[in-house]
This record gives sequence, structure tokens and C-alpha cells, in this order.
Amino acid sequence: MRKYLRLFEKAALLCIGVLGLVFLFNHDRPPREIDETPTEVVKATIVRPIRREKQETASLCIGNKTVMGLPKFAEEPQHIKDFLMHKHCREFDLIQNVPGKCGGRNNSHNVFLLLVIKSSPLNYDRREMVRRTWGKERVFQGVQIRTVFITGVAPDQKERKKLNRVLEMENQQHQDILQWNFIDTFFNLTLKQYKLMQWLDDYCPGAQFIFNGDDDVFVHSDNMVEYLQDMNASQHLYVGYLIALVGPIREKWSKYYVSQLVTQNNSYPPYVAGGGILMSRFTAIAIYRAARAIEFLPIDDVFFGKCLEVGGLAPKSHMGFRVNGVKGVTPQDDSFNPCYYRDVLMVHRFQPHEQLLMWEAVHESSLDCARSPQQTD
Repeated sequence: MRKYLRLFEKAALLCIGVLGLVFLFNHDRPPREIDETPTEVVKATIVRPIRREKQETASLCIGNKTVMGLPKFAEEPQHIKDFLMHKHCREFDLIQNVPGKCGGRNNSHNVFLLLVIKSSPLNYDRREMVRRTWGKERVFQGVQIRTVFITGVAPDQKERKKLNRVLEMENQQHQDILQWNFIDTFFNLTLKQYKLMQWLDDYCPGAQFIFNGDDDVFVHSDNMVEYLQDMNASQHLYVGYLIALVGPIREKWSKYYVSQLVTQNNSYPPYVAGGGILMSRFTAIAIYRAARAIEFLPIDDVFFGKCLEVGGLAPKSHMGFRVNGVKGVTPQDDSFNPCYYRDVLMVHRFQPHEQLLMWEAVHESSLDCARSPQQTD
């Protein structure tokens, strides 16, 4: 009996010893948090964040149906009807933005030249070529050149989602897209320009000079900087290809047709062709101030001319702006000769591949122009 008791005591002591060792080994280990999950489980249960689709339909703006009672309203083309019903609409969501483009409001004065290019959502190839050539963001002669493209949403609903995604991808890569949630049409160019001026006031009020033009122009932005360096951004500057002593086109077949229901005036104030406009900070502020107080006109460059008139300012002509291209001294001359483009500021109507060819040509160190060719519109 005593023999069995001794065996039992030895077994009990052995168990106590083992338990003691287990306690000692685990006592110095930090306790696991209650909600701690092993790494291998975390890797297997990561949930990817859901990418929220941005709004892809035009922001709601209730049309003014009272205009339907105007004389002969029913006889107007649909785009005129749409303009008359919605010309009061000015608040639209900003789908793509670059709030830091100018380094913030307080630092925006460091931007010497802001290149603003009007572009349709469909024109990806044009935007890419502008980025590679005259619209490349850089420091030239000690001053900053920055670039933004302004656009709306595609009229075709089937294509809108795809093109919105393309613009989103472009903005992720280049940080240069401003896109508002309105239909991108010719008669909405005034709205696009108005929203640009609003954006400048919010995000880039100090930019010293602004070039505003189309995505199918060739801009010698180096020459533009050299021209502007003797200018004062706090004074009036609004130059380009001047158009004066003209009025609304009343023929309905024309792209530029403006009905008497839009304006009774038979003459436009002097204005600069919208393919390319160069203005100072002072003038941009004056245009925005006037734009907030007057009704829209459907032709954007005419609307800017009206804003200048309201502000007591006048546009001026500059021979460096060529809206009708350049021509040689004789009909046999090659109009694509880079010597004809060496001294220009802007030339309208360029294909993307022509942008690249001309930009490379005018910067070719071996370019030899014995004399500057005469340039005429």
C-alpha cells in the first residue's frame, strides 16, 4: 500500500513540475490582443475597397419652359431651343479636378503662363500630343509653364462612361484634366469658359498670364513666354486674332447661327477668335466679374468680347496669331516650312502628327533660316 502511495506522490510532483515549466515559458510572452488575427488569415481575408463610380450624367438643371412661348420658338433648331431653355444653368459638378495645379491659391502667382486647352472628351490623341510638345509642363527661362485641359461629358450616352474613364485615367497620370458634368457641345463652350474662370478664381487666382485655346492649334509657347516677360500681369492684356464689325449669322444652316430669340443685336463687340487668346491675370478677373452679371451668348469668344465691353476694356490684334495658317511668299513655297513658324505665337488647324513634326522642327539646332520668311494670313 505504501508502495502505491509513493508512486502516486511521484506522479503528482511530476505533473506539478511540468505545469510550472509551462507557466514559466509563457509568462514573459506579451499577451495577444483579443482582436488579433494571424497574418496568414489577414492575407486571405483582405477586402479591396470599392471604387465609387463618378456621376456620369449631366447635372440636373430644370429648363426654363416659359421660353417655349416665344414667337417662332418651335421653328428653331434643337440646339437653339436647348440653349434658350438652359442658358441660366451655371452650377455643375466638377468630375475631374486638379486643385494643386498652381501650388495652391497662395502660391499660384508662381505660375507665369497657364496653358488652358479646350478639348472634347473624345480627343485623347490631341491631348497626348499637346503634352508631348508645346503644352509640356516645364520651367523655361526661369518661369513656370503649367497646363490644363477643360472638358465636359460626351453627348453620346453609350460612349460617356468609357470616355469618362479615359479622362479619369489621364488625370491620374498627368494631373491636367478639368471636367464638368455638362454635355460637351459647341453651344456649351461659353459654359465651359465660365466654369474655367470660376475655377481660376477658386484654385489659381494668381496665375500671371493665361493662354486659352483649342486642342488643334500649334502654340510656340517659348515665344509666348519671351513676349510676356516684358508685360505686367496687373495690367490689361487681351490679344489674338482680332475680329470686329461683324454680327450674328442668321442663316440656320451655319454652325454659328444665332437666332434673334438669343439676341436682338445685329452687331457683336470686337473680340478675339477663340482658337487662341492670350490674357493677363487682371483681364481674366475682369472677364469673370462681368460674366457673373450678364446673360450667356452661345459663341464663347463673342461672349468674352461682351465681357470686355462691359468692363470697359478692349481686345487687341497680334500678328503672331494665325487662325488661317501661314503661307509662303510664293504659291510654290512649302507652307509647312519651319522657318515660317519660328516667330509665331499660335497657328490654328494642326493635326496631332503635325504638332509633333513642327515642334521638333522649330527646336532643331541645325535649323537655318537665312531670313525670316514673310508671313501672311
